[in-house]
Amino acid sequence: MFDKTIAATPPTVDYKDIMEADGIAEWTRQINVHGLSFVKNCPIDPDATRKLLEKIGPIRETHYGGFYDFTSNMASKDTAYTSLALESHTDTTYFSEPAGLQMFHMLSHTGGSGGESLLVDGFAAARQLYAEDKEAYKILSTIGIWAHASGNEDVSIQPYVCFPVLSHDPIMGHLIQVRWNNSDRAAIEAPSDMIDKWYEAARKFNGILNDAQNQYWTQLEPGMPLIFDNWRVLHGRSVFSGKRRMAGGYINRDDFISKYKLTNAGREEVLEATVTG
Repeated sequence: MFDKTIAATPPTVDYKDIMEADGIAEWTRQINVHGLSFVKNCPIDPDATRKLLEKIGPIRETHYGGFYDFTSNMASKDTAYTSLALESHTDTTYFSEPAGLQMFHMLSHTGGSGGESLLVDGFAAARQLYAEDKEAYKILSTIGIWAHASGNEDVSIQPYVCFPVLSHDPIMGHLIQVRWNNSDRAAIEAPSDMIDKWYEAARKFNGILNDAQNQYWTQLEPGMPLIFDNWRVLHGRSVFSGKRRMAGGYINRDDFISKYKLTNAGREEVLEATVTG
C-alpha cells in the first residue's frame, strides 16, 4: 500500500521492455502490488499508447467509446473532459462491474499550467478507517449505494443492484474493491435510521482520502503513461489552464488478472491451481 512517500520512487517500467521483452510480467506485478505503474520512454503517439494498453488485454468499450484521445472541453457534460479540478474518485461506479484498470497518457499540454494528478490508495484508506472506527468501516461495507450515469441524452446507466463502498471476498473476507465517486452517487439503499450513520461514516472515509499524508500528487508528462487499478486507487486532478491532449482507456479486471497470473506464474502453474483450487 502507498501514501505520499511513493513519490520518491514510483514504480516504473520501460516501454521497450514491455513491447519487446518480458517486461510485461514486471509491469503487471507492479500494478498488482502497488496499484499503479508508470511507463517511461513511451512514444508520444496515441497509436503507441493504444498498443501498450492492449499488451494487457482488449480495451473495454463504454458509452464513451473504447480507446480515448481527447482535448479538454468546458462544454462537456462529463467533468473529466473539462479543465476543472476533480476530487479523488474511482471511475465507472455506475456499472455493475467497474473498469479494472485505467491508463492516462498526457500527449501534450499547451498554453497553460496546472493539472497535477492525484492518486490515493483506497485500500490503505480503508485500512485506516478500520483502525480508527470499525463501525464506520462496517457501515460502508454493508449498506448499498446506487450510482448512475445520466449526463448524456441517450444514456441512463445504473448497476443491476446497489453496491457498498467497500466490497469484500465472500469466502475469504478480504477487501477487493472500493467504489467512491461523489459525482455519480445516487440514492442510499438503507433503513431511514441508518442514513445519517452512513453519511457520518462516509465523511470519515472522505476525511482520510483528503489527508495530505495519503495523497500522492504527480505531474503527468508526455512519454510517461500512468496505469492504475481502478478497483483500488482513487484518482483526481487539480484545475488547469490551456489545452491538454489525453489518451488512454480501460481494461477489464478479469483480463488484467489473467495477464498478471500467466506472465508471473506461467500457464502450467496457473492451470494447476485452477484445477486443484
